[in-house]
Amino acid sequence: MASILDEYEDSLHRSASVPQGRASLGIPHSGYVNARLEKETPIFNKQRIDFAPPEKINSLVVSSNQLCMSLGKDTLLRIDLGKPDEPNQVELGRKDEAKVYKMFLDHTGSHLLIALNTSECLYLNRSVQKVRALSRWKGHLIESVGWNKFLGSETNTGPILVGTSQGQIYEAEISVSEGSLFSTNPDQYFRQVYTLEEESGPAPVCCLEIERGIEGKFFIIATTRKRLFQFVGKVPEGTEQQGFSSIFAVHADHLPSFREFPANLGFSEIAFYTPKLRSSPRSFAWMMGNGVLYGTLDYSRPDSILSDERVWVYPPDIDITVNKPISIVLTQFHFLLLLSDRVKAVCTLNGQVVFQDLFLEKFGSLTRMIKDPTVQQIWIHTEKVVFRYHVQRESRDVWKMYMNMNKFDLAKEYCKDRPECLDIVLAKEAEHCFQNKRYLDSAKCYALTQNYFEEIALKFIEAKQEEALMEFLIKKLSNLKPSEKTQTTLLTTWLTELYLNWLGILQGDPSQRNLYLDTREKFRTFLSSPKNKDCLFNNRASIYELLASHGDTEHMVYFAVIMQDYERVVAHHCQHDEYDEALNVLSRHRDEKLFYKFSPVLIQHIPKKVVDAWISMGSRLDARNLIPALVNYSQSASTQQINEAIRYMEFCVYQLEETQQAIHNYLLSLYALCRPDSLLSYLEQAGTNPNRIHYDLKYALRLCAEHGHHRACVHIYKVMELYEEAVDLALQVDVDLAKSCADLPEDDEELRKKLWLKIARHVVQEEKDVKKAMACLSSCALLKIEDVLPFFPDFVTIDHFKEAICNSLEDYNKHIEELKREMEEATQSAKRIREDIQEMRNKYGSVEPQEKCAVCDFPLLNRPFYLFLCGHMFHYDCLLQAVFPNLPAYKQAKLEDLQKKLAATSQPSKSHHRPKDADTISLGKGQQSREQIKADIDDIVAAECVYCGELMIRSIDKPFIDPQKYEEEMQSWL
Repeated sequence: MASILDEYEDSLHRSASVPQGRASLGIPHSGYVNARLEKETPIFNKQRIDFAPPEKINSLVVSSNQLCMSLGKDTLLRIDLGKPDEPNQVELGRKDEAKVYKMFLDHTGSHLLIALNTSECLYLNRSVQKVRALSRWKGHLIESVGWNKFLGSETNTGPILVGTSQGQIYEAEISVSEGSLFSTNPDQYFRQVYTLEEESGPAPVCCLEIERGIEGKFFIIATTRKRLFQFVGKVPEGTEQQGFSSIFAVHADHLPSFREFPANLGFSEIAFYTPKLRSSPRSFAWMMGNGVLYGTLDYSRPDSILSDERVWVYPPDIDITVNKPISIVLTQFHFLLLLSDRVKAVCTLNGQVVFQDLFLEKFGSLTRMIKDPTVQQIWIHTEKVVFRYHVQRESRDVWKMYMNMNKFDLAKEYCKDRPECLDIVLAKEAEHCFQNKRYLDSAKCYALTQNYFEEIALKFIEAKQEEALMEFLIKKLSNLKPSEKTQTTLLTTWLTELYLNWLGILQGDPSQRNLYLDTREKFRTFLSSPKNKDCLFNNRASIYELLASHGDTEHMVYFAVIMQDYERVVAHHCQHDEYDEALNVLSRHRDEKLFYKFSPVLIQHIPKKVVDAWISMGSRLDARNLIPALVNYSQSASTQQINEAIRYMEFCVYQLEETQQAIHNYLLSLYALCRPDSLLSYLEQAGTNPNRIHYDLKYALRLCAEHGHHRACVHIYKVMELYEEAVDLALQVDVDLAKSCADLPEDDEELRKKLWLKIARHVVQEEKDVKKAMACLSSCALLKIEDVLPFFPDFVTIDHFKEAICNSLEDYNKHIEELKREMEEATQSAKRIREDIQEMRNKYGSVEPQEKCAVCDFPLLNRPFYLFLCGHMFHYDCLLQAVFPNLPAYKQAKLEDLQKKLAATSQPSKSHHRPKDADTISLGKGQQSREQIKADIDDIVAAECVYCGELMIRSIDKPFIDPQKYEEEMQSWL
């Protein structure tokens, strides 16, 4: 193990020399020091609004990007923050000394309630310019409003809750009609539903909030100066418009659940945080005398929505008797406290002040702070100035707090996009787990860090935590890049050795059986992992050596199967006499080469199963490559076992229709050795056409002769057309077989007669059976009695041949009579021919002077011509020109030769001094020769009419244009 670690360290140090300056697997924290050089902007970024109010600001509310501001005594300024350059000013129209006490704006920014210090209330809708007094609300100083976020719209508030300074909670609804906006009173109703009290009596309702849970359950939160009340109840589906009276009615006789704290600011304020894309708040912060009560909202709880509550006391510099907080807003991880001259941001995770912003005295005392829940912007104002805070990346440092609280999952969640921070969290979590002896968890975390690999590995080795070390190596291996092949190889080899060591330890302990099985499964998963496949394959020799050194043959076979090294698997099974398992591997993976290699061994032990496997492989196996295994097997096996070899060869021949000569020859040898009956049927089925026979005839003949299979030899002789040898051998077996052979040469009567004579001689001389010899005469018409008589001995009496001799004489008489009849017919035919010739000599035809040649269309009588019975007439040269191309080659040559001879006879003799008698004789001989030549030419040229004879019929498929002259002819037409 130490050598592997040293080698791995060397590879890491080599990798550390690359330009990036980091190791391929591990890197210290300093690798992230310069990750971000830019100065981060603060979480709460303040911006002063470029606005100079003409009068002092009394109150400011904002919601859904709609800002409403009360200026002076009688002015209301409305600004759509999407269009800040288009402010809208509305006059309240009050002539008395009434002042704006508080303003309330609903979540849509459509409904504005203006509470006056004269216990009156005004209403202004976003779509109108005129303020309307709510007559039913008169006489109540409004402290808080609980808006209905579920039924409210731009023209109707739905049922809402209103809290007064006397502790009463009223339910009300405001609605405006679109047709005539203020034709009727906007306040539909205003009825009391509950009164909040403290120990001293009714107390002002500082805050109201309405939330809806699951299954129609509603939660109403109401606060006084010291108490936080919760009202929980269901509103039947379809009756939401009827309001919340039923919820408060449940608590008419007893107080609802509440939280109470002893200190008192004289007022309290509650803030909620609603995440984006959600309609319900997730957390709350209640500012009261003892500090800030912070918690989450759990809508699944039956009686109380508040959960995970804790009280964060005010920072030390806040004295509620001197500079008590004025307002509070809540963000995802902070609550902001507004003091008269500053703003403090306190983290909700640890209660520490993370941000403080002092305001200059020239701006005046801070009056109020409010947050727009839709855009998460915070607004602060004095009587002169308005400020706005943007919340930017609030969660940037949350990971540190969670990490210090050992809440590592949350810490990782908030730094997953910042690898340098995530590495710190993982390292801290790994160290925390290691100190608490949670070594496996520590290994998983260390594997994800950039810490130096060797430090971590040595740490687990020193702690003697091999299982954790394995987990660390596995995780580290899974994080390697494909290019880091050296590290992958080392880790894979090291893990293999660790697994084998661990399995060896567990295997010897029966009490650790379950752990052994679990570890074995993990090891096999590791070996079969697709990601490790290439590395294991490239280093399979080393893995085999490790497995062999540990004597783990089980996993050696398993690894060989994974590597598809089936040759090793089969060899292992064969070495351990597990022949069935070896054959199962071959059959499952169907590798032809492995079949060829291991079949000689397997067939010696399980021949039937091996042959079944061969047959199942079908044509994928080349039977020629299996013949050596069968030959080796058949030489030492019994007849019954040889039948398996025959079974496979028959499958190849009859099912696969193999035509290889070696296969047919081997099957033939097996038949000759063990199945003589099948031998002849095989030969007969193969046929008698040598071109369609797939076995070697000479080999088959020699094989059958060696084993004394004479009938088979006779058949082979017949196929080879060695009929004399076939008859000679057949006579040793059966005369009838010989007779069937003697009739085979149908086209050679002389040979047939010779073969039958052999049979006759054998019957007479060997079998001495005269009757059978006479039967031979009747079986073959070519034999006569005189052909057979020489074979009989002299002492044989004529009585045995009487009938045969009589039959022979009768045949001769018939033949003589037939010859006479043919002679008479020939004489008559000759006579008729002579008469026809004489008639033809006297036959003539007349030619008119105007007749023309059928070929050249010139007058016929100008040159020598031919006249045919059909009426066609041709010049001699025209007919010769038309006939010559259509004559066979040999006739063309003969015609040319005759023309040359004719030309030679027409030349005058060069000798002028011959005797006269000699010239006459020579002329006579020359004239006769010339006439004969002309007659021969006429026989060729004028044998038939060129237009009416067979010559014209044979030329019907001849093209009009010679193919060799086709292109030339085409060009002439263009």
